[in-house]
This record gives sequence, structure tokens and C-alpha cells, in this order.
Amino acid sequence: MSMPHGPASHARQEHRPDGAAPDPMGDSADVLGRLGRSWTWILGAALATLVPGLLILVWPDATLHVLAVLIGLYLLVTGAFRFVGVFARATDERLPGLLLAVLYVLAGVLCLRNPLQTIAALSLITGGVWLVSGILTLYTAVAVQDLPHRGVVMLVGVLGIVAGIVVLALPAESARALTRLLGLWLVLLGLAEALVAFAWRAALAKTSAAGPRAPAGSA
Repeated sequence: MSMPHGPASHARQEHRPDGAAPDPMGDSADVLGRLGRSWTWILGAALATLVPGLLILVWPDATLHVLAVLIGLYLLVTGAFRFVGVFARATDERLPGLLLAVLYVLAGVLCLRNPLQTIAALSLITGGVWLVSGILTLYTAVAVQDLPHRGVVMLVGVLGIVAGIVVLALPAESARALTRLLGLWLVLLGLAEALVAFAWRAALAKTSAAGPRAPAGSA
């Protein structure tokens, strides 16, 4: 998943030069950045993963068409969440997140375009996306210095990598078994991302509580 930098790094206000015309694109990026840094937005992304997983687990005998639609919608919605989350990062670190968001959307379109495809094809698409996503998430956890709760983000990345490898390596002999496997990994990933959301909320609350104080005697 896409994680913003530490909360303290976003407490700064950006100032425009006097007389400079507002940049509509810059304003849009700022709005998306504030949204992506919201813990509720990260929680929404977690729910977008958790809910399809629960539906698949409680409805294991659903037709392949229904399964493909559920996975396709999950990939599309997750791609949209990740696209917004990209703007919570520094400008020079957005390319991997943008590529990942595009990958999610393209994979979702593939699932919805031909919902009668085999369970093996669905597993290949989902497993590939999870593997790439897990690698990029793990890279973010290692590379970003001021990332709060780094261990939780690393856990999400490792889960994504393991989920991708397991789904890609498992033979497609039993559609029911693979359906349950996909549902189980969606639930696990959703719960891990929800943990990240609440960890981010705690980091934001801690930063607000330790906000800048007025210097003594500045009244």
C-alpha cells in the first residue's frame, strides 16, 4: 500500500511568492495529498480489500462470473485509493506508486472485461498484482526514513509478497480451494492495512499533541 511520510513533515505550510498566480494543478495535487494523508482514507483502502475477501469467504460457491466481478471491482477501487495515496508522498517518489495504481486498474479491467475466464487466470492476475505491490511496499518501508510504524508497513509488504507467491505457485486444480485462498489473503491483507491506518492515526495524534509551542515570553 502507499504510505505518506511522517506526519511532522506535512505540518509545514507552503507559501506562494507574492503576486504569483495560483496553479490549478498544484492545488489539485495538494487536495489529493491531504486526502491521501488522512487515516480514514487509508482505512477506506483497507475496507476495499477486506470486504471482498469476506464476501468470497462467506460465499465460496459463487459462480466464476461473480468471483471475477468481485476481484475486478476490488482491483479497480484499490487502484483509485492508491492513486490518491501517491500524492501524499514527495514529488520525486511518486512514480512507483503511480505505476502500481495503473497496474491495479489494468488488472481490474482485465477481470471485468472477460468475467468468464478461468480461476487460473484470475489467480495469475491477482497474484501478480499482490507480488509487485508487496515488493514496492517493502521497498517503501526500507527507503523512507521518517515513515512511522515502519514495522507494520513492512508486515503489509511481506504479506503481499507471500500472498502473491502462494497464489501464483499453487496449481489451479481446485477452483473452490483457490477461491477460499483468494478470500483468505484478501482478509489478511485488509486487516494488515487497517492496522496501518490506525497506526497512522496514532502517529498523527502524537504529532498534534506535541505541536509547536509558543516561545516563552512571546505574549
